[in-house]
Amino acid sequence: MDIIINFLQKIAPILLAHGIVGIIAFCVRLYMQGEKFRKQTDETGKVVIVTGGNTGLGKETVIELARRGATVYMACRNIEKGDRARKEIVKETGNPNVFSRECDLSSLDSIRKFVEDFKKEQRELHVLINNAGVFWEPRRLTKEGFEMHLGVNHMGHFLLTNLLLDVLERSAPSRVVVVASKAHERGQIQKEDINSKVFYDEGVAYCQSKLANILFTRELAKRLKGTGVTVNALNPGIADTEIARNMIFFQTKFAQYVNNSEAASLVRNENPKERGSNNVICRLGSRSRKSIGTILQRLQTGICSPSRSRRSDGQLVVGQVREVGGNYYLNGAIRVFLSS
Repeated sequence: MDIIINFLQKIAPILLAHGIVGIIAFCVRLYMQGEKFRKQTDETGKVVIVTGGNTGLGKETVIELARRGATVYMACRNIEKGDRARKEIVKETGNPNVFSRECDLSSLDSIRKFVEDFKKEQRELHVLINNAGVFWEPRRLTKEGFEMHLGVNHMGHFLLTNLLLDVLERSAPSRVVVVASKAHERGQIQKEDINSKVFYDEGVAYCQSKLANILFTRELAKRLKGTGVTVNALNPGIADTEIARNMIFFQTKFAQYVNNSEAASLVRNENPKERGSNNVICRLGSRSRKSIGTILQRLQTGICSPSRSRRSDGQLVVGQVREVGGNYYLNGAIRVFLSS
């Protein structure tokens, strides 16, 4: 009996520490994941474009939309992967009105071609979800010479959205959804070195592009006020997707161990379905129109947190690209709305 008591006394601190860590991790997960959206809505007749719809959050978004009856266009950089994803989604949802179309956001010509072809097929567009993005890329340039993070995450979506505004306005009430990130808080618009020629850091470049997303949403919301087109942005929070594949840390054995550990499963949102279906898609009707320019966190509104440099807020000047930037939903809390 003494041996057992001594053994328990030795391991008690370890068990206590593991228990405390587990409770904290579980609480963090609950805080980060927000509420689940369970309302069943019928989106039959709605036409939606989702960029990056063949993988990760984008794919789960397409699946959820297809389940609800929407006609969904996946704008994909790799058309072969897009076609494979389309077959899987049609099989899973039973909705044949899912289409994959090539759209390389690092090429303005590809974007223009996508829009031209889309307008030949559809006269209406009810939702545009700007979901695709790059993260922690080594320094590369788009075909037009923009730094890749800024070019894909912001410039490409900027052009895509502007080319589709006429269809969105004609289809009102309609929506533009920008998938942003809490990383905007650390972002600065490097006006003197917008393409990171003098100094390049993957994190700095990514944060700049996410701040540009917020500025874009904010300004676009102002300019489209009264048109029936609602502009929102969201932070999807953390999900287990491919977006961090270029970070060296996540390629290490240590990171793989942590990622596969029970503690990590408590903290992270393992299933992108929850982020795709719960945090990107929702239909809250008139309430969404009242929340322009605010954050929704667990269905509570607030003010969008500023960037590290307030001077960057409202300053995005790149050639003839207008300052753009509206509604921001923080920390995976919440949802973007499909229809009224």
